[in-house]
Amino acid sequence: MKRLFAILLAMFAMTTAAAAADPENTLLLELKDGTVVIELRPDLAPNHVARIKELTRQGFYDGILFHRVIEGFMAQTGDPTGTGMGGSGKKLKAEFTNEPFVRGTLGMARAQSPDSADSQFFICFQPARFLDGQYTVLGRVISGMEFVDKIKRGLGQSGSVPAPQDKIISLKVQADVK
Repeated sequence: MKRLFAILLAMFAMTTAAAAADPENTLLLELKDGTVVIELRPDLAPNHVARIKELTRQGFYDGILFHRVIEGFMAQTGDPTGTGMGGSGKKLKAEFTNEPFVRGTLGMARAQSPDSADSQFFICFQPARFLDGQYTVLGRVISGMEFVDKIKRGLGQSGSVPAPQDKIISLKVQADVK
């Protein structure tokens, strides 16, 4: 049993190191408490990943609030209006897969229509398997989840966060960081 655990731990370490080894598909999310490293998954959602990187490189996410944060579920951001009703103005066609929504999954928020994702995304605090196959997975946190856990929670089932909300200090593609 100890040997199996050691093998699994080594495989996880190699996977994490390999993910961080692709700076073009790694995001650095700077929060008030520290840096969160996110592995993007262009193999699952190439169009969503391309759009997130495009917006990131434009500085779109810098300073944007976490407007919806639900305890035991997720933290959502990416709306320049801070209301949950805004976006970048470009809708994306759904890229649903069987990839599970687990702790640290980066998913795209959307409205009722499956093809309505735009710039808003969320990070799961815990598994949210009811989202599987119905929302686009575009990445996962590979380090810094303890900083995501410190994002100020919202109120009630809506998760609306009272002022002052936590915000994204900066979001960068690792390949662009000198």
